[in-house]
Amino acid sequence: MGEEVTSGVVEPIASLLAIALTVFVSTILPYTLAFAAGVMIYVVVEELIPEANEGEHSNLATIGLAIGFVLMMVLDIALG
Repeated sequence: MGEEVTSGVVEPIASLLAIALTVFVSTILPYTLAFAAGVMIYVVVEELIPEANEGEHSNLATIGLAIGFVLMMVLDIALG
C-alpha cells in the first residue's frame, strides 16, 4: 500500500508546479503548440502515409504538402 500512496503524492505537487509555471510559459505557448502541430503533420506525411515514401522522389510529397498548407493559411488570412 505504501507504493501506491507515494506515487499518488507526486501528482498534486506536479500540478501545483504546472499551475505556477503557466505565468512564464503562457507567452511562448502559441509557438510551442504551432511547432507541435507542424511536427505532427510531418510525422503523418512521412511515416503514416506509405505512398508518400515510395519512388525516387519521396520528399516531393512532403514538400508539396508543406507548400499547400502554407498557401492555404495565406489564403485563409488574406480572404478572412
